[in-house]
Amino acid sequence: MNSAPLDRLIDALADTGMTRFFRRMFDDYPDLLMKDQTVEAVRPDRTFKLGGRWVTNFGSDSFLGLDQDSRVTSAIERGVRAWGSHNGSSRAFASVEPNVRAERKIADWLGTEAALIYPSVTLANVGALPGLVTRRDVVVADQFAHNSIDEGLKLAKARGVRTAKFAHNSPDALEETLRSLRPFRHAVIAVDGVYSMSGHLPPLAEFQRVAREYDACLYVDDAHASGVLGEHGRGTVREALGGYDNVLTIGSLSKGFSCLGGFVGGSQAAIDVLKLKSNSLIFGGPVPPPYLEAVCTVVDILMSAEYPALRAKLDANVRHLTRGATQLGLAVMGGRVPIVSVLVGAEEATLKAGKFLYEHGYYVQSVVFPAVPHGAGVLRMQVNANHTPAQIDGLLDALAALKDATPMPEASAVASLVAA
Repeated sequence: MNSAPLDRLIDALADTGMTRFFRRMFDDYPDLLMKDQTVEAVRPDRTFKLGGRWVTNFGSDSFLGLDQDSRVTSAIERGVRAWGSHNGSSRAFASVEPNVRAERKIADWLGTEAALIYPSVTLANVGALPGLVTRRDVVVADQFAHNSIDEGLKLAKARGVRTAKFAHNSPDALEETLRSLRPFRHAVIAVDGVYSMSGHLPPLAEFQRVAREYDACLYVDDAHASGVLGEHGRGTVREALGGYDNVLTIGSLSKGFSCLGGFVGGSQAAIDVLKLKSNSLIFGGPVPPPYLEAVCTVVDILMSAEYPALRAKLDANVRHLTRGATQLGLAVMGGRVPIVSVLVGAEEATLKAGKFLYEHGYYVQSVVFPAVPHGAGVLRMQVNANHTPAQIDGLLDALAALKDATPMPEASAVASLVAA
């Protein structure tokens, strides 16, 4: 029997580009590739059951540990009882009261005039970036900006908007890129607020100077800093610039918030325009009411007298792991946000290293190409406030055993990788 067109399409895709690459990796490393796993159970002490084994989880981006906070889970339960499980319509027609309240709280916490909640940061970026420009405008992005910013650029380009990338964290390269794109009406400059793998912060003040000279505004994806950097976890923008003039800031409601969604913060006028022009908001389903109640609770925690102690515990854990891994002579990257990466190198070696740690009782993420450059695989460890010092010491012991068992890059390899 002849195969259906869909079957032939899938067969063709399976033998093309990145799909072929991943399928080959699954075939070559069936026992090493710890992807598409099923978490079978979780405990409140940051352990979970994976592959039939209880291990300590250093792969969770619930940085403040609020996913296990009874106030947050109670808020979700309260939201279900009051509003049910679903909003019932697109936000183009109506918003439930917790949505309006959550956006007001987020704006008050940030210090912006207004905020707009999306179902995720990715949907914020693929909706807001194309919505901010027309064919008379341009969008430029840092070469290492998050994948979702890149996807937003692709959508803008498909609508006839000119787009470009500039060299990482370089105001001179930004200026040259904008100069080469003239004439244009306005420009949007898209960058990350913190680059999670390297820990680099963008020179926002210098970018702001360039922006004003070239009729441009800043668009800062601060998802990895939300809740964990800056005063009361507000992120990088307010600390670097003193406010949000000429800036839109994008944040995460998962990660540090341990809830669901993303947001854009900025002027009331900008938010009003995005409500009309952002397709992922207009045509996408909103964040369910129970999570909106949880978002309100988390903002209250971030603004409370309790937050500094919670943040201090997280920061101490990050320093503990970063210092310990560095003292082992490993090539350590990151550590500014609660993501610490250790360079391993080749894809197979990186996958073997991740499996080694798993077998020693610790789950970390083995990150290989295309998420990082080919041959520059890393072990990505995500630190939470509710990790104990003993758990971090145990991970460091496992890393020391890994270093004894297999050749690992020296610390100097990080500088050459960044330079490349």
